[in-house]
Amino acid sequence: MARKEFQRFEAVTAVVPGEGGYDAAIAVKALHEGGAPEFHRVLNGQKFKTAHEADLAAAGELERLIDIDADGNPVFAPQ
Repeated sequence: MARKEFQRFEAVTAVVPGEGGYDAAIAVKALHEGGAPEFHRVLNGQKFKTAHEADLAAAGELERLIDIDADGNPVFAPQ
C-alpha cells in the first residue's frame, strides 16, 4: 500500500474486489477528522487477476495524483 499526504487529506492505494477480478482504487480520507475513507476506482474498465496486481496499478495512479479537491475527489496530472 502506497500513501500520499496533502494539506487536508491523505490518499492510499486500495483494491475493490468484484466480479471478474479486482479494480484498482485510491482511498481518500480527511486527515484531522474521523470517518471512513471514500474509495475512488481508477483505471476504469481494467480488471486485475490478483489484489497485488490491482494495488500495483493503483500505486502508479497515486504517482499521478497531484491534489485532493475540497470535496475529497482526487485530482490527477494529465497523462
